[in-house]
Amino acid sequence: MPRRERNKFVKRGEVIELLIEDYAFGGKGIGRIRNELGEFIVFVPNTLPGQLVKARVAKSQKKYAECKLLEVIKDSDDEIAINYQQIPGAPYIKLPLEKQHEYKYTSTLSLFKKIGKVANIEDYFDEFISSPNVFHYRNKMEYSFSAIGFDKELNSDVDEFTLGFKKRGTWWMGENLDQDSGLFDAELENNLKNIRAYLQKTGLPPWHAPRKEGFFRYFVVRKSYKTNELLCNLVTTSDGLDSFDLNAFSKYLVDLFGNRIAGLLHTINDEIGDRTIATDGSIKLVYGKSKIVEELLGLNFEISMKSFFQTNPKSAEKLYTKVIDYALENKEAIDNTVVMDLFCGTGTIGQILASKSNNTKIVGVDIVASAIKDAKENAKRNNISGVEFFAADVGKFLTEHPQYKNKIRTIILDPARAGIAPKTLKKIINLKAERMVYVSCNPATQARDTEQLMEAGYNIKKISLVDQFPHTSHIETVVLFEK
Repeated sequence: MPRRERNKFVKRGEVIELLIEDYAFGGKGIGRIRNELGEFIVFVPNTLPGQLVKARVAKSQKKYAECKLLEVIKDSDDEIAINYQQIPGAPYIKLPLEKQHEYKYTSTLSLFKKIGKVANIEDYFDEFISSPNVFHYRNKMEYSFSAIGFDKELNSDVDEFTLGFKKRGTWWMGENLDQDSGLFDAELENNLKNIRAYLQKTGLPPWHAPRKEGFFRYFVVRKSYKTNELLCNLVTTSDGLDSFDLNAFSKYLVDLFGNRIAGLLHTINDEIGDRTIATDGSIKLVYGKSKIVEELLGLNFEISMKSFFQTNPKSAEKLYTKVIDYALENKEAIDNTVVMDLFCGTGTIGQILASKSNNTKIVGVDIVASAIKDAKENAKRNNISGVEFFAADVGKFLTEHPQYKNKIRTIILDPARAGIAPKTLKKIINLKAERMVYVSCNPATQARDTEQLMEAGYNIKKISLVDQFPHTSHIETVVLFEK
């Protein structure tokens, strides 16, 4: 077996300083090392052209290296001052919005050229849709506890009770959130330091990740934009629970936020893995109610702590409006036919479509049975007829429900980040729909699937970009395909 040629520029684990020169899709900044050996490319996620950064080499290949960002040493000239505490989850918050949009537009369309083999993708571009709320747009935030903090003056880790986010580039170290981050609810985040102080006074320890021990693990909050209520979930281990007064904590939250507190849940998670809800842990209601209601385009959706729901509901309304516009663009062609909403989750798109279209049958299909249960309950609550939900595998759907054979003219696809498995996409193509509206939170996998769809005779008619997550590298795409 031939020996793999070693990288002569950088080695794995090495910490380097680098000037970021270009931007690639997914928020990957591109830096270059130039020396007597030539020029070498280095990718650093969540960085911008013009920044000088410190990064650790995570992967070293013959022609390039991939790094983990540790610190921004010097800002880009494009960045501006902000009044928010910067957090790892909003790497581009100092970059003006129009510049963020420019990077997202250029890098996303280049994916469709390179991966999807659509050389003239600009010809099909429809619109770039901004988030209605640029700040404080999120309806859910997970704050983690840590027994290890970071002292900037000493430039080292210290024993400290922290509540906030993981320090950038680490899994074991926390940083306190002391003020509004600009992403979630300002009142909640400005009070997080008070919640931390209250819990610290109990004497119970926060989670120590390297030792895999401690009591306090996460504080998760969901917000309803319809009612302005907050639903909280305190996640702890069982070790020390006897000496913690959950009712007193719920009273403290009500004292802080008044009737904005819809409820407090308590989750026991004794697993060592880094997740908020354990596979075999318990969750119980301590105070108030266990669900809040959110509104999307006039329809109400009940959301529990575990429900999947769009993180930016106001922008989701814009996204779904675009999906419905594409699905109903040729109204005559879909009247008295069936629209299949695939990977439908809790049935949001199908219900909105059913409320806008009188003569069309909507069929929502998802393999996750609990999501279909929620979808049926939501449709009942909204008095929506004309939509049916099935927990089924797409490949077997027509065999199990032959009544829909040759009647599905339009398919709406909204898969998870991994995109659609090639075998599943083949089954979808075999449904012989005339049109497909493909929604994606990961344009890289959508561009990959585009090549397979085009080979099967589907052409791109329109593409729109929706900025669901300002100040991050994420972008959603909606593509209309027609045979």
